[in-house]
Amino acid sequence: MLQQILRDMYIDPELLAELNEEQKHVLFYKMREEQVRRWREREEDTQEGEAAVLQRTARLKQNNDKRVQWLCGTDGEVWVWIMGEAPGDKPYEQLTEELIAERARQQAQKEAEELWKQKEAEITKKFRDAMAKEKARIVAEKWKIETEDRKAAKMMEEKIQEELKKREEEERQRGEEQIRQQEERRAQELYLSLKQAQQYSPQNEKEDHEWEEQLRRSKAADEERSHKARRARDEYRRQSLRAIQKGKVAGLSNLFQAAGLHIEPEAKLNDACPIPAFTMTVSTSKAWERPLRPFSREVIIQWFKEEQLPRRAGFERNANTVAPWFHGIISRQEAEELLMNKSEGAFLVRVSEKIWGYALSYRHQSGFKHFLVDASGDFYSFLGVDPNRHATLTDLIDFHKEEIITSSGGELLLEPCRQTKNPPDYSPLFE
Repeated sequence: MLQQILRDMYIDPELLAELNEEQKHVLFYKMREEQVRRWREREEDTQEGEAAVLQRTARLKQNNDKRVQWLCGTDGEVWVWIMGEAPGDKPYEQLTEELIAERARQQAQKEAEELWKQKEAEITKKFRDAMAKEKARIVAEKWKIETEDRKAAKMMEEKIQEELKKREEEERQRGEEQIRQQEERRAQELYLSLKQAQQYSPQNEKEDHEWEEQLRRSKAADEERSHKARRARDEYRRQSLRAIQKGKVAGLSNLFQAAGLHIEPEAKLNDACPIPAFTMTVSTSKAWERPLRPFSREVIIQWFKEEQLPRRAGFERNANTVAPWFHGIISRQEAEELLMNKSEGAFLVRVSEKIWGYALSYRHQSGFKHFLVDASGDFYSFLGVDPNRHATLTDLIDFHKEEIITSSGGELLLEPCRQTKNPPDYSPLFE
């Protein structure tokens, strides 16, 4: 799941809502690291491409060097041809006359083109002038006919303009009067407002004090968020070092080589809530393709049977009994109800409905915490908190019985929250 988020550089809002603040900070920190890594790879590829282009250009330049090679005759000397003396050549006088005739023809053609341009300009000017004269004659006749109409129209226009100016002046006077009255009213309102403010100055001082206090709290909250982000990144590095020192980090996918075998152990459920023994059969066929996200309980149950049972998810380390902390597909609210009356350090692991994995619900002194466990690959790790990859789900739980999950919360897994139902809530997973 984490690899998919880093590949797409996107996390679903519903999944993001399942993470607490520290998980979000670490997840965003890892996404930023991935962005920097991609940028560096792109820069290296660009530099390599530019170097390859320069090398190719240098090779082409070397291959395209121009050379001069003289043609040699039968005697081994440089071959020389003298115009007019070789067999079949025209006499020099004939060649000279042909060149002169060609030059004369080209010159005459050029002069003819110039003369035609001048003639064409004269014709165009002649007819353009004639067209202008005819148009002026028509306009003059039309002017005589419409002179009286234009005079009447002009008189009407002047009359209308005088009327509009008169109305404009009246409107301007009314507007000035309204603005003057509004100015007087506003001056009176401001006078009363200032007078009232002078009378209630202690109240203003109180409001200023409250505003300063709110500003101080806002700055403190910003500093606290920044401190949490730094603390989450430090915790991310610390967990990696601690897991390497303890040697509790999963290897590669060959840890689950037995996943394709046909296993039929008889497993007994928790003694606290016993149900009839069952036979676990692991199919060797890959008859289904896992969707990108769980979308129904049936698909989650199929995923658990196909992928998690071969890895002994939820079982004790060296026994065929279900671990006391393991629960089925229950909601966050149901998990909190089970942990309600427990002491700090109580925990349970439930199958998640948000991702291909689990959710660890933890009883804290001031409430509850929930951590997503990514099981989409061949390892188990907290999403956004613990950078370590554990070979089994039991390894992850045992590791955090000795090591805290986050340095800020100090979450240490102390007491498993057992089943209270009969049959247990995980029974559909093993049917």
